[in-house]
Amino acid sequence: MDPLITSFFLIFAATAVLATLALYTRQPLIVAYISVGILLGPSGASLIDDPSLISSIAKIGIIFLLFLLGLDMQPAKLINTLKNTSVVAFASCTIFFLIGYAVSQLLGFVGNESVVIGIAMIFSSTIIGIKLLPTTVLHHRHTGELVISLLLLQDLIAIIVLLVLTGNIMESDGARKLIQPLLSLPVITLSAVLFVRYILLGLLSRFDSFHEYIFLIAIAWCLGLAEISERAGLSMEIGAFIAGISLATSPVAYYIAENLKPLRDFFLVLFFFSLGASFQLDLLAEVAVPSAVLASCILISKPIVFRILLRKVSESESTSWEIGYRLGQISEFSLLIAFVATTQAIISQYASHLIQATAIITFLISSYLVVMKYPTPIGTSDKLRRD
Repeated sequence: MDPLITSFFLIFAATAVLATLALYTRQPLIVAYISVGILLGPSGASLIDDPSLISSIAKIGIIFLLFLLGLDMQPAKLINTLKNTSVVAFASCTIFFLIGYAVSQLLGFVGNESVVIGIAMIFSSTIIGIKLLPTTVLHHRHTGELVISLLLLQDLIAIIVLLVLTGNIMESDGARKLIQPLLSLPVITLSAVLFVRYILLGLLSRFDSFHEYIFLIAIAWCLGLAEISERAGLSMEIGAFIAGISLATSPVAYYIAENLKPLRDFFLVLFFFSLGASFQLDLLAEVAVPSAVLASCILISKPIVFRILLRKVSESESTSWEIGYRLGQISEFSLLIAFVATTQAIISQYASHLIQATAIITFLISSYLVVMKYPTPIGTSDKLRRD
């Protein structure tokens, strides 16, 4: 049997069993998803010993999720939100860097290692933040806009950090590589808006009776702009979000969003499985105490810092706390930064393992807290379950 089909069978069959147990015991479904990854992955029975394959497939899910969220946001309102959150984004990045740097110094790391660990603490997970965010609930749109705007600004900062770490920014064309993503963003956004207005909407209006055609066009537009965005020096996630925003004012936006939800749920399971499969027990044992200390500092400080900063820009108390909890972990960018810094011999394997273990701990605990406390597509009760 094809290895991919076998993997899908094992994942969804095991998840169905554990999800049933989770519902009977009133536990979040995310517990079942991650547990299946641990049980079937390399740290468990090793029935699926190449979780990177599933992880690559699951990455497509975040692209569709950002596309869906873009469909549900009005461009003018989002621009205003970005203006309001830019101060929060840059101030929070500075604070989290200082926290990570200070804690790593106390843990015995010095020089470049402390700097890289501090940088890795800056970012929050785009994938977890988006996957646990309701997409179309009207009363939840403002929270979604704030989360998205903060994550997009962090993505731009992460791109610059990676250019610095890889040394590309120091090359002869380093200035071009730094300026390119900053110039690409408005160019791609304007091009997308014009293409939708003068070409795409005409096609959708002409053939709107063919529902499968609308579905096909929507997926092609999402993935196409994601690919263009990555080639332009941005991330695929940013491109997918622009694709959604550009269609947000279209009459078919709601129809597209509703019909893509099954894809979101499919990738939701795969992503959290891949997260569980990456859970390396031997790695955690090696850096158990320092990673627990660093993770605790992040899990405690991020909600508090976001709450204080968002209150300064006149957000409500409840919204500020909620966004703080939703962004209360470090990021998949942190893992990439650790990998790049290690390959460039900037940090040791031990420091890299510390960042990886901290990421795993914050992913798990932050996700659990959000699912238990706030509306998500996989809430533990009818009150918290929002699609």
